[in-house]
Amino acid sequence: MTISLLGAGEIREIAESLELHPAKSLGQNFVIDSNTCQKIVRLAVVNQGDHVVEIGPGIGSLTLALLQATDKVTAIEIDERLAQQLPITALSHGVPKGHLQIINDDAMKVFDIPGTPTKLVANLPYNVSVPVLLSMLERFPTITSGVVMVQTEVAERLAARPGSKTYGVPSAKAAWWTDMILADSVSRSVFWPVPNVDSSLVKFIRHEPLGDETLRRITFDLIDRAFGQRRKMLRAIYSDIYGGSGSAETALASAGIDPTSRGESLSVEKFAAIAKQLDRR
Repeated sequence: MTISLLGAGEIREIAESLELHPAKSLGQNFVIDSNTCQKIVRLAVVNQGDHVVEIGPGIGSLTLALLQATDKVTAIEIDERLAQQLPITALSHGVPKGHLQIINDDAMKVFDIPGTPTKLVANLPYNVSVPVLLSMLERFPTITSGVVMVQTEVAERLAARPGSKTYGVPSAKAAWWTDMILADSVSRSVFWPVPNVDSSLVKFIRHEPLGDETLRRITFDLIDRAFGQRRKMLRAIYSDIYGGSGSAETALASAGIDPTSRGESLSVEKFAAIAKQLDRR
């Protein structure tokens, strides 16, 4: 049986039947354009055999497009009404039983996904997109690649390189696990309700992490400190760690870092080099 996709009219009908009014607090802007959904699936290179995790499936537009490409999708949905409706919609559109599993929970609280997830494809809520993405990368190392749709401003930050104006905490932390690139922009008109911000697609491919969990925690603390005081030089920012700016300057230099540089100029590899020097103390 062929899996059919949702149209804009049917999406509104399902929402009306559930007495659902899209909630800003949950970032509920549903994709109503099937072509956009299929483009996301193509960009993510979803194939049979992939176990795809989708966060915030909503009414199921992207979910059905994913299920056209693979027989294993796990959808994490915080809204109970939508979580209960989604399997009904899937069955009525030709999805065989067992191809879709639902986790009715907050994605930030999900620490176990049955099976071995290999890809992440999601329209992430604007208000929690960065912490959700970073937590998924941290918790599920078998996820090797994916595509996420986020607010354009967030997308630019995630894909930013050291030295650019948009480079910051999201860019540096995401780079611990993955290479991220801006893949495409998305028209506001493909959403219901229409958001008041622009959206973009970010594609990521996982690489080997730069170290173990202890090193990651130290590195991320250094990143937070550096971008929490952007205008300061690193020797001043890290002076409390080393017991003075003179000691910090010596330690940074021994790690191959210019003590007068600022956080926005450092790649995650350089933050990790400082962390390694700290970890050896």
